[in-house]
Amino acid sequence: MQMMQKCLLIISIAFSLQSTFAQDFKNSYRLPSGGQIVVWNYQGDITVQGYEGDTVEIVANKAGPDRELVKIIDLSRGEKIDVHPRYLKFGHGNATVDFEIRVPKSSEYNFSRLASTGGRVSVSKVTGRLRAESMRGDVEIKGVKGLVTASSHSGNVSVEIDPEADRSHMRFSSISGNIDVSAPSSLDAFVEMSSIGGLLKTDFPIEVQEMRYGSGRSARGKLGTGKQLLHLRSVTGQVSLMQR
Repeated sequence: MQMMQKCLLIISIAFSLQSTFAQDFKNSYRLPSGGQIVVWNYQGDITVQGYEGDTVEIVANKAGPDRELVKIIDLSRGEKIDVHPRYLKFGHGNATVDFEIRVPKSSEYNFSRLASTGGRVSVSKVTGRLRAESMRGDVEIKGVKGLVTASSHSGNVSVEIDPEADRSHMRFSSISGNIDVSAPSSLDAFVEMSSIGGLLKTDFPIEVQEMRYGSGRSARGKLGTGKQLLHLRSVTGQVSLMQR
């Protein structure tokens, strides 16, 4: 019995030490409206969501055999949040980091960089200036209002435009992935769509044209009064703008 208790105690201490050494990151910030948020990642996702609270909350969850070799660097100060991982093993090892971020819905922020090299970037229900990008992962935008730029090198970009996003200018692009945008039938925007090697699809009253010389397709037109700009572009992927 004593031997079993000693074994359990040793196992408990080992897990405690491992947890302490590789503790995940969690912090909250009182960032005034207009403040800047920068989060970039190597291997892992970034998820941003608006909520009813009054602080910006960031949680980083580490996973993988080399998770203890990842340190979360917080360079935040003043009116700027700046968080990213630092890998202590060359080549990033076998470890991933997923960032989960919650921001107050009632405030507008400057998301000047939300970027991942190998993960998905997802942003929903926020307002302000947004730049979201991934090299190899998908980018998802839902219910975001403001000046929005989202891009991926080899992943897809999917977007749901909020019916209330009447003062937004949005640019979505990918090199080899698809651009898939759904919008309310009341969309009021000047639209530009193009793809060199992919198809264009839309059920809005915009005419799709083939390039006269070379390959490629483009479409442009004004919906309503055209008070927003909506620019969609892929080099080899399909580009679609559909009503929902």
